[in-house]
Amino acid sequence: MSTTPATVTIRPITGPDEMALFNRLPYTINHELADDLAAHRRRPEWMWVALHGDRLLARVAWWGRDGDSGPLLLDILDVDDDGTEDLSEVARALYETAAKQVVPSGTTPPEYGRFIPADWRDDPDTYRAVRTRMSVLESTGARLTVERLRLQWRPGTGLPAPDPRLAFRSALDTDELVALMTRALDGTLDAHSRTDLARMSPHEAAVKHYEQELATYSSPRQWWRIGTLGEDGEPVGFVIPARNAYHPVIAYLGVVPEHRGHGYVDGLLAEGTRLLAAEHVPRIRAATDLGNGPMAAAFARAGYVNFERAVNMAWQ
Repeated sequence: MSTTPATVTIRPITGPDEMALFNRLPYTINHELADDLAAHRRRPEWMWVALHGDRLLARVAWWGRDGDSGPLLLDILDVDDDGTEDLSEVARALYETAAKQVVPSGTTPPEYGRFIPADWRDDPDTYRAVRTRMSVLESTGARLTVERLRLQWRPGTGLPAPDPRLAFRSALDTDELVALMTRALDGTLDAHSRTDLARMSPHEAAVKHYEQELATYSSPRQWWRIGTLGEDGEPVGFVIPARNAYHPVIAYLGVVPEHRGHGYVDGLLAEGTRLLAAEHVPRIRAATDLGNGPMAAAFARAGYVNFERAVNMAWQ
């Protein structure tokens, strides 16, 4: 049976009635897709399939926020990789055909993000599957930007100890928080932040992060914390515990440069973890770049476990 792009039907799904078809290929977030579609984080015209007869060969999908004019992330690219045939050509044709319809002409395609097993390099089949997807997008001009650790804290792990040197107050003043975020970008090890800093000022990068992520959370703003040296001391940093559309998260944490090297990151993370744990959440999720050793170590000290990784790719 030939499965070259010329013998394949490439089209978007028709709607929720084709979710069973779309989910024939396994992925860790399949259980979220129907809810995403109902909440308008996905749209049928952003979810495409490549079919040979009634066999699903490959699929691709973008994610966005309700009300956005276009998607923010390409987060699904899957092939039927049973090992019997190379479907890379089909997957590339699928991506390029769909992208012409989904991505506005003349704009840079949304970043690609993929959740992968924490030990993906150790298992030959998993490694091959990850590299197949990355190679398809590399052939269209995308390049790896960062590999990230996905982290999780669960009740029963034990709460990290508070830092007696720190006091906390709610971060209700947007200008103050953005100013602290701006200062915390000095010397950042975060790849996305470094990319932003190559294109804009630290203040502009902080405003972008605030507006595009932090301001979109529906969880209480009162959860956000600024840590200070004692009750009336100067701020050393901040932590943003929140709830996104899927999980309770430590969304952002930063220490201003002049207070780094004194272990305040542990106290900030402990406060964010304690606050979410008091809400009786089943888990707390977080992420940090593989190359951000100090932050990864802080999460490990607080009882967070690396349960998964993510790779991000971008087009220039």
